[in-house]
Amino acid sequence: MRRVRKKEHIENYLKTSYRGDTLLGDVFISHNSLPDLNFDEIDTSTEFLGKKINNPIMINAMTGGSDFSQEINKDLATLAKELGIPMAVGSETIALEDSESEKSFRVVREIVGPEGIVIANLSGLASLEEAKKAIEIVDGDAIQLHLNMAQELVMEEGDREFKGVLNNIESIAKGIDKPLIIKEVGFGVSYEVGKKLYDSGVRYLDISGYGGTNFIEIENLRSHEVDFSELYSWGIPTAASLVQCRKLPDDMKLVASGGIRNSMDIVKSLVLGADIAAISGELLAYLVHGGYANAKDYLESNLYKMRVLMMLLGKGNIEELKKTDYKLTGKLKEII
Repeated sequence: MRRVRKKEHIENYLKTSYRGDTLLGDVFISHNSLPDLNFDEIDTSTEFLGKKINNPIMINAMTGGSDFSQEINKDLATLAKELGIPMAVGSETIALEDSESEKSFRVVREIVGPEGIVIANLSGLASLEEAKKAIEIVDGDAIQLHLNMAQELVMEEGDREFKGVLNNIESIAKGIDKPLIIKEVGFGVSYEVGKKLYDSGVRYLDISGYGGTNFIEIENLRSHEVDFSELYSWGIPTAASLVQCRKLPDDMKLVASGGIRNSMDIVKSLVLGADIAAISGELLAYLVHGGYANAKDYLESNLYKMRVLMMLLGKGNIEELKKTDYKLTGKLKEII
């Protein structure tokens, strides 16, 4: 059943039509006409999970568990290796239940090699032993535990019991010897939730805000009982979630995801306080519709435009970029 559902998720993502607003457009950053900088001096490298990466982006969790998704993961892993960026695999729950599915996840580490960053993935409801197994399957540098309550509630066969998730997260954080990343799946993280996670020992948070992949719509396309379309606008926009969670202590590393589609989104996310930005749905569309070369061109062109924006801001490296002044406007200003 999970194997079929994974394929349906990919197919339904490509059918989705609703597009929410991340509110990143309400972030104003000012042009610098006189930067004391040469374009070829711009350094986009940074550190993530204790390793140096070439660019401040990562390929976020998408899929795994079938031959179809294995081919997608091969291409994504090759992109990660060539561009020197991290990659998170999709939920490994299916691999815990069916050992045949493990190969669709293991292929990622095989391609990126020991020097690359691979991130395991399970639900926040997973046990400590399951988390350890998921890390082992991909030789993970870290593990994402995803919070997908909104998706589960719309899914006909989804979970309905969520008591004890925070205690479970704390137990896993203490029980593994790798970093733990808590990840929403497209509905954003508030400051209050971020603070609870921080107090539980979490030091990496993927806010995954509203404005990107909409799992309420994806699951609604699978549902034949209840129409959930009125809930498509549910969630905390990515920019609002990011500003709120940046109020957490500095040692809480933030991943900005949820509607990150282009170079401006990446730059504004870093300016708002993200340590790295993550792309998933948009990249998947380029890959499925146009193949590997199309997906590579999409990433490379946006990384080049990111450097252009850094030049226009007069910022020579990622740490300087993160200190850029900004102003909030429109709806984002009202929310904050």
